Amino acid sequence: MNSNGSVQAGRPLSQRREILRLAVPAFLALVAEPLFLLADAAIIGHLGTTQLAGLGVASAALLTAANLFVFLAYGTTSIVARQVGAGSQRGAVTAGVDGVWLASAIGLVVGALVATYAAPLCGLFGASPAALEQAVIYLRVSALGIPAMLVALAVTGVLRGLQDTRTPLIAAVAGFSTNLVLNLVFVYGLRLGIAGSALGTVLAQSGMATALVLVVTRRARQLGASLHPHPGRVLRAGLDGIPLLVRTLALRIVLLVTAWVAAGLGDVPLAAYQVAATIWTFLAFSLDALAIAGQALTGQALGAGDIARARSATRTMLRWGVLGGTALGILVLATHSVLPLLFTPDPAVQSVLAAALIVVGLSQPIAGFVFVLDGVLIGAGDGLWLAIAQVALLALYLPLILAVRATGPSLLAGTDTIAGQQRAMIALWLAFVAFMTLRGVALGWRARGDAWLITGATR
Repeated sequence: MNSNGSVQAGRPLSQRREILRLAVPAFLALVAEPLFLLADAAIIGHLGTTQLAGLGVASAALLTAANLFVFLAYGTTSIVARQVGAGSQRGAVTAGVDGVWLASAIGLVVGALVATYAAPLCGLFGASPAALEQAVIYLRVSALGIPAMLVALAVTGVLRGLQDTRTPLIAAVAGFSTNLVLNLVFVYGLRLGIAGSALGTVLAQSGMATALVLVVTRRARQLGASLHPHPGRVLRAGLDGIPLLVRTLALRIVLLVTAWVAAGLGDVPLAAYQVAATIWTFLAFSLDALAIAGQALTGQALGAGDIARARSATRTMLRWGVLGGTALGILVLATHSVLPLLFTPDPAVQSVLAAALIVVGLSQPIAGFVFVLDGVLIGAGDGLWLAIAQVALLALYLPLILAVRATGPSLLAGTDTIAGQQRAMIALWLAFVAFMTLRGVALGWRARGDAWLITGATR
């Protein structure tokens, strides 16, 4: 009895340590990217409001093109973690290598398409001609880095599934530090403008992807896993990723439509939205560290057939997610009038951005809840349900955001232009928070049931 009691008492402590072991490096790696995206926004923002607005359009298009295939990281993490839980390290790495080959093929095709159709893609947002010109320049150059972006996603998923979040951290810090230096040199030193920022990012991404591939290659050779592409397995990896692709596509449509509505409000609201969205991304990546731990631990626990461990870890991470979101929200609220000064010298953009950040800050506890549960269900391989739920949530969100679009002119009307722009931006972000709330309700309902708790090396 004493022995059994000590196991039960020690398990929560051991589990918390395991969560922290994965989440802390994942947090540092995840926040590295948005921190340098924030730096990019600040660098471009000081070129002018037109350039910052153009970055808003190009970023929305670029992130959509890349993040549609986030299943290369998330799905790979789940598959690899299940193999690890079932005791097959070699099988785990073999599955990961298949994902890397798939990422390479997708990246080459998507990069070529984005570069070719940069102008019509950016034109979909309805930004001003001046902002559109800047967006096309940024997107065409950035398209060269899409293959490296997707390969880095896939390799990161492999390493997370292997319970290694430190290597992606080292790669992220090195890569994004290089990115910042190159952007400063190209934008201000060589005076390449917004194209210089994109070029610096492409070079940094390529170096980071190369380093990560070398790490996985060494691991595969140590375990005797094949490095050659196997068409059947690569095709199966692609087919397995379709539900997460649909889920991500629906989520990206939410973000794209939101950016489209912001673009229709004018350059000042669009510039403010770009910075607010970048800050939101930073906060999301901060909270997503627990989601990454959730993916790895849930996959491993279910691979080992331990449902109780999966449930227990979920409860712990949910508490931490809500508390972390609350802390971040308080920080944003405390600095909402100071942060805009870092990104733009335009007083109008500063005022509209400050208003948006109030809503962003208040919504962070909801975000913490949503991101953790999303990560847990991805780790469980519950992609089909996530796809169906996300499409349904998109259908509920569209009337809300389109109502903001329709009422935009009345919100902007009045003698005080800045006050009107603030009203419009608050309405935009309130609609998005409503979407996040609905998402939290759906994910919470799913997690309460047992349908997602399927055990074994494969789902």
